[in-house]
Amino acid sequence: MGKRENLTIPNLLSVIRGLGIPLFLWLIFVRDQPVWGIVVLALAGATDYLDGKIARAWNQESRLGELLDPAVDRLYIVATLITLYLKAAIPLWMLVILFGRDLYLGLLLLGLRRYGVGPFKVTYLGKAATFNLLYAFPILLLIKESSGLISDLAFIFGWSFSAWGIALYLLTAIQYSISGVKSALIVRKG
Repeated sequence: MGKRENLTIPNLLSVIRGLGIPLFLWLIFVRDQPVWGIVVLALAGATDYLDGKIARAWNQESRLGELLDPAVDRLYIVATLITLYLKAAIPLWMLVILFGRDLYLGLLLLGLRRYGVGPFKVTYLGKAATFNLLYAFPILLLIKESSGLISDLAFIFGWSFSAWGIALYLLTAIQYSISGVKSALIVRKG
């Protein structure tokens, strides 16, 4: 695949979403503008949804997009989790579970590369897990930045999205593990 096939709207959206990571961190830690940080996270969640939809609808799927989109998602999740933890918006166990899952899959993938197994193909459940987490994070940040009914609603919706996101995140780890091991066994038998 040439360079021209990588110049797609979905890939551009992924790059723009990736540029939002340092912007988010700058807004939170340097400018102390959590509301604008929340806006950046919400836009990131929307573009994560849109890039996949557009790629499939306009037949603009690419190998670069298959790698770039989940990489940007992971970077967003890492940056946001650390931010939420430092702002005391999430407990340590949540950080450990989500980082642990990604570390586990990264190590598994390194082991599976010996058998020619490449990056895991993102599944619908994987996208749903990321979608839930990317929507949960700005809402969880809103709990600390608001009061009264808004804070109460943010608590309910933020932790609901988080619970679903974490459950799906762990379920997809199992799915990716099974898929990767099956692929390695096929290569080994072949």
